[in-house]
Amino acid sequence: MSTHELHDGFGRGISYLRIAVTDKCNFRCVYCMPEEGVPPRAHGELLSAEEIAHFVRLVADEGIRRVRLTGGEPLVSHRIVPLVRELRAIPGIEDISLTSNGALLPRLAPELREAGLDRVNISLDTLDPRQFSQITRLGRLEQTLRGIDAALTWGFDPVKVNCVVVRRLQQDVFGLARLSVERPVHVRFIEYMPIGDESTGTARAHDVAEAPRQGPDPHCPGGVDASAWDASDTVPSEELRERISEAGVAAGLGALEPVGEGSGPSGAGPARYWRFPGAAGTVGFISAMSNHFCSQCNRMRLTADGAIRPCLFSDAEYSVRDALRAGDDARVLAIYRDAIAHKPQEHEVIEGTERFMSQIGG
Repeated sequence: MSTHELHDGFGRGISYLRIAVTDKCNFRCVYCMPEEGVPPRAHGELLSAEEIAHFVRLVADEGIRRVRLTGGEPLVSHRIVPLVRELRAIPGIEDISLTSNGALLPRLAPELREAGLDRVNISLDTLDPRQFSQITRLGRLEQTLRGIDAALTWGFDPVKVNCVVVRRLQQDVFGLARLSVERPVHVRFIEYMPIGDESTGTARAHDVAEAPRQGPDPHCPGGVDASAWDASDTVPSEELRERISEAGVAAGLGALEPVGEGSGPSGAGPARYWRFPGAAGTVGFISAMSNHFCSQCNRMRLTADGAIRPCLFSDAEYSVRDALRAGDDARVLAIYRDAIAHKPQEHEVIEGTERFMSQIGG
């Protein structure tokens, strides 16, 4: 097997693949999909587990070493456990991770661990039960908290908790950060990225100049109306870190301390990590807006219907579905290499996307 790593036109090595296993979800998060869910897709439109695994076998020979399974919610797919097992058997794949809302982890964690899943990221945007229900529309806070417990119980390492911070939601970010004190949980705060439009669930960044900021929707207490969110709802990581650190001092935990290079949790992500003194876990910050990490981006995306996306914030796609089904491996690799060659240097302005976030594994 070849061990070379493909590079894009700007010298970035591509070693990380995010795969949207499905575009369906058991939640309806306001920033991810409409209340009624995504339009139903014919079964034949989506890649099968075998087709996904075959694609990964091909690109593993092109330098892909890490794979993350996303959705939608990947755990609603009946093929998730056999898919993990197939990916685990592929030479060259060193790390298999999964992003989930956690609701189904208590039931599936044992099978996923046995199949070879290494680690999980669990999305948790608030510790307020009422606000959680408003954001997710269908979810309950205790479901996700039990998912975190299950991930720790079954030995996934690391267990990361991802929180998208939106200023008008006024989330209890210190309460979330405090989850890292007693248990080896790595809480990561992600700057809200205003992308898309009314049809895809969030506000476009460049619309802010044309319209004044709206207050919270009276029908959605706490500002849980994603169509009203804008660039002013982005909380820069530095501001957030200072706020959490000050709260830590006030609570007697002490200020956040930087985690040394190489001492944070494993993974290919761009977070910068800190911890409370003596804490079992860490607190990370992903500066997607204030200090974007395009120059280090090493990832490609595969959508549930077989399209390669070189960048989350671009509608450029390169479909490999037909070539996969025709058994034309040479064509699949040619399309994949072409997609890498067209990976943009950076996103100067986030112009949005024609797909819902749940359809591209955002």
